[in-house]
Amino acid sequence: MTVEWIAADWGTSNVRFWAVSTGGSILGERTSDKGMGGLKPSEFEGVLSAVCADWLSSASHVVACGMVGSRQGWVEAPYQTVPCKVCPNQMVTAPVTRKSLAVHVIPGIRQLAPPDVMRGEETQIAGFLAENPGWDGVICLPGTHTKWAHVSADEIVSFKTVMTGEMFALLSENSVLHHSIAATGWDDDAFADAMSKTLSRPETLAGNLFSIRAAQLLQDTDTATLRARLSGLLIGAELAATRPYWLGQNVALIGADAVSMPYVAGLAAQGVKVKRADAKSMTLAGIKAAHSLLEIA
Repeated sequence: MTVEWIAADWGTSNVRFWAVSTGGSILGERTSDKGMGGLKPSEFEGVLSAVCADWLSSASHVVACGMVGSRQGWVEAPYQTVPCKVCPNQMVTAPVTRKSLAVHVIPGIRQLAPPDVMRGEETQIAGFLAENPGWDGVICLPGTHTKWAHVSADEIVSFKTVMTGEMFALLSENSVLHHSIAATGWDDDAFADAMSKTLSRPETLAGNLFSIRAAQLLQDTDTATLRARLSGLLIGAELAATRPYWLGQNVALIGADAVSMPYVAGLAAQGVKVKRADAKSMTLAGIKAAHSLLEIA
């Protein structure tokens, strides 16, 4: 089959491309470490051409999501404002030198009060809704900056970003706690106990954090156990802050197992069942959903 168009998930650090046939079949997948963070706007087309040269011999257009549409990206794709449809009414076209090619960039979404933004996650949400028609509730997207989005009638009504992933990385790698946190390993009981503490009393977070270091110094507590404890303290505080989103709602979670399972466990402890979805699959499904709205000449 012939490559008709290319889907792209262009993040800060990496980019993933898929070759798509006229009927929507995936003919190939490629990745590159040429993310937005290391490129000038004039360099994006060169990366696309280098990685997808053979596909471009027949592909007439590209649909891209992620940081490619940021102010520092290939072209700025202005945010839609909530409440809004998850699939955009229109996309922005990036400048290209190849006359036979059009590059369409999916915009991110913003919330004016309280102020918040997402870029890339909206495409995963669109993919989830495309594969689960009529689904209403809250979608959690764990990561460096975890998103909680309330969706209804195929619209994002509101959302909240929590920096739990970045806080975990900073504390475990760049604070006094880095001496006490293992790089890998887990302890389910330690996670559950710590999560319960900050979920019920989030104001204790700062004090409980230093107790991790003290436990390792004075009690020689296993560093894998302390890794789970740190995760539990932070996710417990996050669940306390986002209670209005997940309490009494249908909840779906989009993400890889490594980042998702602590959230699944934390929500399960509160009696919340979670519908799981894979992030890469939802991204591709979301790009396809956006592509279906294009009118290609």
